[in-house]
Amino acid sequence: MSTKIVLKFFRSNRIYRPSEPVEGKIVINSNSSISHHGIRLSVTGSVSLQVRGGSAGVIESFYGAVKPITIVNKSIEVKPLGKIGSGTTELPFTMVLKQTGEKSLGRFYETYHGTDVSIQYLFTVDIARGYLYKSLSATMEVIVESDKADVLERPVSPEMAIFYITQDTQRHPLLPEIKSGGFRVTGRISTLCSLLDPISGELTVETSAVPISSIDIHLLRVESVLIGEKIVTETSLIQTTQKADGDICRNLTLPIYVILPRLLTCPSVFAGPFSIEFKVFIVISFQSELSKLHKKSDPRTPRLWVNISQNFNVEETYLFAS
Repeated sequence: MSTKIVLKFFRSNRIYRPSEPVEGKIVINSNSSISHHGIRLSVTGSVSLQVRGGSAGVIESFYGAVKPITIVNKSIEVKPLGKIGSGTTELPFTMVLKQTGEKSLGRFYETYHGTDVSIQYLFTVDIARGYLYKSLSATMEVIVESDKADVLERPVSPEMAIFYITQDTQRHPLLPEIKSGGFRVTGRISTLCSLLDPISGELTVETSAVPISSIDIHLLRVESVLIGEKIVTETSLIQTTQKADGDICRNLTLPIYVILPRLLTCPSVFAGPFSIEFKVFIVISFQSELSKLHKKSDPRTPRLWVNISQNFNVEETYLFAS
């Protein structure tokens, strides 16, 4: 006997706000009839915290799994005890994550898939079949975004940071040609933006005594987790966007346009047990004999002599569809 259960949501993108009804259907395909003790649909929203090492010490790594923070945990009965016939059976359902006036277990953070912090909302259907049979179940994740009522009503306008990068702004050794011949890059970049909008701006290479190999923009996450009385912070790379490959014309303005990956980013969070922040690194590599000996390195630790970089804190804000 073969039985397949599928959760189907009426919204193809599976994006919901806590106050909106989540509607869909449970599709059961079976070669024969099934007796059951009830069909229930549950939703669990939680913040999973863990420490994978890196800046964590031995003790923190040993106790790396932190108790999850429960946001929501509720269930409804879709069908009472009975029997499901052979073939295809569809059972509609409706569930609201947060009813008006209902007290929730925690704040509804937006869905986020990180390294040490993960925020997920999972819908699970369970078909109980008694002690002699294995229960049947299926799980599907939905993407939760914040309610407008939970956010201050203010227009989100990008805040631009004016920057300049020279040999004097770097804290690591540089090629003698750069130090003597000079190097200067100017521009601006948004440091406060909506998740719907790209990180935008522009940069201009005004002077460079050494030919440029590439200009890359790295988006990084900075996750902090409270372990006992210690805060463990990890920084990891999300994505890299190359703005230039090879030497570029001087005084040519290059646009900065970085699209944010939705599940890997979220509004900046500063909660008690954890925090989520984001950084942008502009990394400029030069053509030299030394650069040929090394592959591109971690943007958090520029290679000696052949890299110049600048970093910015980027604050992500809530996204609203118009």
